[in-house]
Formats: sequence, structure tokens, C-alpha cells
Amino acid sequence: MVRLLGYFFGIGVVMALLVAAGIALYIGDVSKDLPDYEVLAKYEPPVTTRVHASDGALMAEFARERRLYLPIQAVPDRVKAAFLSAEDKNFYTHPGIDMTGLARAVITNVQNMGSGRRPVGASTITQQVAKNFLLTRDQTIERKVREMILSFRIEQAYSKDRILELYLNEIFFGLGAYGIAGAALTYFDKSVNELTVAESAYLAALPRGPSNYHPFRNTDRAIERRNWVIGQMVENGYVDPAEGEKAKALPLGVQPRRGGTYLFAGEYFTEEVRRQLIARYGEDALYEGGLSVRTTLDPELQLIARKSLQNGLMKYDTLRGYRGSITTIAPGDDWGPALFEVPSLGDVPEWEVAVVLAAGDEGLDIGLKPAAQVSGEVGDDRRIGRVSLGNMDWAMRHVVDGKRVKANSPADVLKPGEVVYVEAVEGEEGAYALRQVPEIGGGMVAMDPHTGRVLALVGGFSYAASEFNRATQAYRQPGSSFKPIVYSAALDNGYTPASVVLDGPIRIVSGGRVWEPKNYGGQFAGPSTLRAGIERSRNLMTVRLANDMGMPLVAEYAERFGIYEDMSPVLAMSLGSGETTVMRMVSAYAVMANGGKQIKPSLIDRIQDRYGKTVFKHDERSCEGCVAEEWNSQSEPELVDNAEQVLDPMTAYQITSMMQGVVQRGTAVTVSELGFPIAGKTGTTNDEKDAWFIGYTPNLVVGVYMGYDQPKPMGRGATGGGLAAPIFKEFMAAALEGTNPVDFEVPAGMKRIAVDRKTGMRAEAGQGGAIVEYFKPGTGPADSYWVIGMDELEGEERANAISPQANQAINSGGGGLY
Repeated sequence: MVRLLGYFFGIGVVMALLVAAGIALYIGDVSKDLPDYEVLAKYEPPVTTRVHASDGALMAEFARERRLYLPIQAVPDRVKAAFLSAEDKNFYTHPGIDMTGLARAVITNVQNMGSGRRPVGASTITQQVAKNFLLTRDQTIERKVREMILSFRIEQAYSKDRILELYLNEIFFGLGAYGIAGAALTYFDKSVNELTVAESAYLAALPRGPSNYHPFRNTDRAIERRNWVIGQMVENGYVDPAEGEKAKALPLGVQPRRGGTYLFAGEYFTEEVRRQLIARYGEDALYEGGLSVRTTLDPELQLIARKSLQNGLMKYDTLRGYRGSITTIAPGDDWGPALFEVPSLGDVPEWEVAVVLAAGDEGLDIGLKPAAQVSGEVGDDRRIGRVSLGNMDWAMRHVVDGKRVKANSPADVLKPGEVVYVEAVEGEEGAYALRQVPEIGGGMVAMDPHTGRVLALVGGFSYAASEFNRATQAYRQPGSSFKPIVYSAALDNGYTPASVVLDGPIRIVSGGRVWEPKNYGGQFAGPSTLRAGIERSRNLMTVRLANDMGMPLVAEYAERFGIYEDMSPVLAMSLGSGETTVMRMVSAYAVMANGGKQIKPSLIDRIQDRYGKTVFKHDERSCEGCVAEEWNSQSEPELVDNAEQVLDPMTAYQITSMMQGVVQRGTAVTVSELGFPIAGKTGTTNDEKDAWFIGYTPNLVVGVYMGYDQPKPMGRGATGGGLAAPIFKEFMAAALEGTNPVDFEVPAGMKRIAVDRKTGMRAEAGQGGAIVEYFKPGTGPADSYWVIGMDELEGEERANAISPQANQAINSGGGGLY
């Protein structure tokens, strides 16, 4: 018997050795080509790029995987407890594999054989890290063995906290969220530190199957799973029973955070920043690099700019009549679901879509969408409103077959079933005004002239209606708003504000072609000073001045100022016939506003990588004293501006003073009502296809453009002074509210001399019609009266070009005419 037992024992030992050897060979074979787990030390997951306004407000997030990397030290204990209770309560004690949990899972799976139930897993957090980072998701025994081997090795190489950190930052939570920080923002719009016990437990329940526990589609299952996690937290001693019961009684409370742009009215600005980031670093860096971008946007000024441009576009558009409804739905009692499908203008929240229920002589009865519901389902709380005749009187001139027709009744304009935009009338319950998206386009830019920081940018009426950015992408003719560049070039090269140029007919023959430019309105004033020429926006004077000094010089200054990169030196360009953008024009005017220094416009102040290292900074000024570690009675540090001087500071002041005259007496006189020192210039192109106004104070430059995207005449009288300047005025009124007027600084050494407005010669004491001009050292008013361009004319043509005032000046002792 003993021998028999020994025999069986020997056989058992041999078999065990063979099995062990087989297992060893199998494990050796499986593990010989295992992935290198050391890559975990260099883990850099795709991280969300976040864009912030200048005050720190979040503007937008860009990511393929919405993830924010969070060090384990920043994860609250209750959040850790929720995940340990849900996934691996023995995490801090097992060596990578939980043998107790594994045995329990095996027993459970054996018991469930044939029941159709899904097999129970026993993966530890370490095993999940091995699977997520290093292996495929194949459901095979070989993959499971490789996972276990890697788990042991990972536990040997890394601390428990590091493994938990990798896990919490990598896992997918559904709704596009990756990592615990991204999930907290996506589901609850909170930071991880703000999560409650119930919220932490729900997030901990999601990794097992986000779609199974969807907060809206599978709410009951989500609550059940969350409450199970809370129960585990109580059982493991992380939460006391009373707190656990209180947490279980709460609803899920999920409030999904919307993607894209977060800062209201910043859509055009954000999209321009996105394009610049891609151009600078590429798409992978933007969507995976975890960049932190601080922009130059001033949220308050952005809101003002948006509203000012919208008001200006709407004012013009409503005078052109109503063009009709958005769409049409079947009229009747069941209009709610159909109306719900019509998209609203998300970036114009003041407006709503509504369906006409009835139309009569006194107005419209309308139906509006129900209050927004998170679930996206149509509710039965539909609202009814009223558009009175007075709140749609502008639409009584409506467009029919391309022509404006006067309607006799609102019923002639709209029929039941037509869907329209409306806006609630303030102070009147249930009252709405009819609205339409303007057909006219426009753009607006506000900039700090000393740094080039773009403080506000609006590229159109609504980003939702059109993503085309008319402030940066639309190349249009600047018209007369280009003239200050011509005059700056002249003042920088020997001319003065009192130089006299003939404002009279001119005929240019080139290449067999004849060009005869005209002033707006067809009138001319004879010999006039440069100041009068720019204040009254005289085309003929500008052409003569450009011809006198040579167009190559004008082209050089236009390129210096950044308006064009390679300007063709032809005379027509002196009147702004080339194409450029609002951004470029505002940048050029900033040169005149800041004393002649070149600036680089920027929408971005600073960019940091995922580790906080600054990889881009717009401000290139140096400041050696700013890095002093202590104060030893040294003087205050100074910022050294190394920007290139592209215009003489005295010239910059002269052209500024002349453009102040445009506001005080010229084509933009409406702006003078603001009561602030403002310089600026209007611009109107041929056939009134484009309207501009660009103006500035000592610390703010603002440019406005209006025109159809497909250029066409806007109508007689549609000038920069009539369309664009009022938008500028509305913006500045709000932007400057509460501030004190600041005068433009006069450079040292300039001389103040009173001159005659007409002749440009020195005015006598007490003489009427005089104006003070500023002259550079060594210059002054002419001693004799002479006119640039007069030598081109002869006989009767010459006599007709001279005003009576000029003749008087000549006869009273002036010299010859040139």
C-alpha cells in the first residue's frame, strides 16, 4: 500500500513538474514580446487645449479627447474612494492581481454557466492600466495572461499613486470625456474638487460601460449603479451610513457642458485664434497638445462691439424692406414638433424662432418654442405671443420679386405656417418685434495702438448664420480711408498741413487709356490746404498730391504700415482702389495713433504648453530691471520698446490733428458729439459698394466696414460717414463711458502757428478763418501763395479752377502759382 501511494505520489510530482514546466514555457513564450511598460514613465495623453480671454474667462476648448491631466495629489480623497470602491477596493494592498477577487469571479462565472449572463471580470486598476496603455482589448486567454504579467511588472516599477494617476487620467467616461477632470466638467460643469459624494460615485460607475449608464437614456440603471458604488463606499468606511443614504436619495443632477465656444459673442474671435494656432503649431498640437492660450480679448468691449455692429447692420437692412420668412411648416394645432426642428441663432439669444398662427390687419399671432429641455425632447409648454403692427411696421415695405412693395396689412406680408425671427419687447408681456438677419455684411476691430493687442473683433452679424470673418478674411477696397496714408507720406517728405493743392479737374492718360477721377458729388473747391483736403475727403486733391510726390513713395508707406504687401504704384491706388482687410487698416491707423511705431496685431498674448512653459509671447519689449530679486533704492524699471519707427512722431501728430478735423468739421462730424479727442477718416468706394470708418483716441483704435459679401451698390448716400461712423460712435460711447478725455500728446519741438484756412499762409492777429497748425522745426507756412498742380492748367481751365478766395489772396500780394 505504501509502495502504491509512493508510486502515485511520484507520478503526481512528475505531472506537476511537467505542468509547471509547460506553464513556464507558455508564460515565457507569451512574455518574450511584451510591450515596454517603461513608456508609462513618459505618458503624454491627448489633452484639451483651452483658450482664455484676457481676464481669464474660458473662451473655448479644442480636443479630440476632452481630457485635462490632473496629478494624483490634486484628486480629492472622496473621488479616489469612489473609484477604489467601484473598481478595486484592495488596490493599495495587492501586488497587481487581486487573487481573492479573481477566485470570487471564477466561482461566480462557473455558477452562471448556461444562464446567459455576462462573465464577471476581476481586473484590478493595475490590470486596466496595462490593458488600456499597452495591450489590445481582445477577449482572449493569452491577452489576459499578458495583462497579468505586465501588471506584476508595473507594480514593481511604479508607485501605487502613479498607477492610480495614470488610470484616472486615461479612462473614457462617455460624452466625449476622458480622464476624471474632463468628466467632472463634461457631466457636472465642475472642477474635481467641487464634486459631491453622489457625483463622484456616478463618475466612478461610468468606466464599466458609459452607454449602459447614460444619464438620460438609461437614468434608472445609472442611479442604480451609482447607489451601488455609494453602498461600497459606506461598506469600505469612506462614507458614513447617514451621508450615504442622503447621497442615494439625490437625483443624478447631470448638467452637460456644451462644447465649442463658451464666451458669449466671442465666436469670430475664437475661430480666428483657432486658425492661427493651427497655422503655428498644426492640428495635432491644437487638439491633443494641451496648450493654454491667453488671448487679448476684452469680454466687455467684445459685447459692445457685437451689439454696435449688429445695430448698424439692422438699421441699414430694415430700411430695405422685409425679405420673407425663414421657412414654412404645416399650420394647425400640432405645430410644436415641427417648430422645434427649426434651428435658432445660438449667438443671438435675444431672438427666437416663431411660427405665424394667424395674420390680420393689427398684427400677427405667433407660436414659440417651449423652454429648452436638457433631454432634447419636445415639451407641451408651447408659448403664444403677439407681433403688433407697430412692432413690424418696417416690414410693411416687403420685397416681392426683387422689388419693394408697400403692404396694406400684415396679412399681405406673412401667412400662417411661416417661420420667422422675433425678439421680445422689453416691458411688454407677450409682445414681440419682427426681425430678420441682415443681408448686408460688416466687420469691426478694436485694438490697443501701443501693443497691437486686438481687444475686440466681430466678423459679421452672426457666426451661426455665417462663419465668414469679414474683419480678417474679407479683402475690400478701403476707399478714402486710405487717404491718410497718402497724406502721411507727404507730411513725412517736406509737405505741411498748410501746403496748398489744387482741387480741380484732372485728366490722366496712361497706356492709351484716359482716367478722370471725380470728387464725391462731382464738386471741386479750387486750391485748398492739405487739411481741407482730408477733412472734406477730396479725391482730386489726393490724386494730385500723390502724382506730385510719386506713387512709389506712397506704395512704400502703405507697405510700411502693413496695408499691402506689394502695392502696385498706380495713381488709382491713392484713392484706396486696392483690396485689404479691416484688421490691416486698423493696424495702419495704430501707427499714426502711437507716434509712428510699427505694431504687430495679435489676438494672442501668451501660449503655454501642457507643462506650463511659455512657448509664445506677443509682447517683445525688454525690461532688465523687472527681474530684480530685491529693491535697493534703484529707479523704477522701464519697458524698452524696440519697435521700428516707420513714421516720424511729428508727422504722426500732424496727420492725427488733421484727422481730428475730419471729426470736428468734416465727413465724420457725427462722431464729435462724443466730446472726446478723436481722430478718424471715413471711406466710401465707387458706387457706394463699401463704407468704412476708422478712428482712434490716444489709447484705442477702432475700424468698421460695411458692404455686401458679393459687392454691389448699397444705395445713393450710403457713405462711410452715414453708415460706418455711427457704428463707431455707438461703440465708443459705451467703451469710453466713465473715463476722462485724454488729449493727443504733442511731440516736443513742434511749433504752433495760426494759418489762413484757405491759403495756408500765416494768419494775421485777429484774422477770421484762421486755424492753428503744428509745424516741424525748420518748416512753417509758405511766404508766398502757390498751388500744387496749377501749372497743369491753362487759360479758361485755369481760371475756372481758382476760387474767388484764392484770387483774392493772389491779388493781395501772393506769389506765382505752381
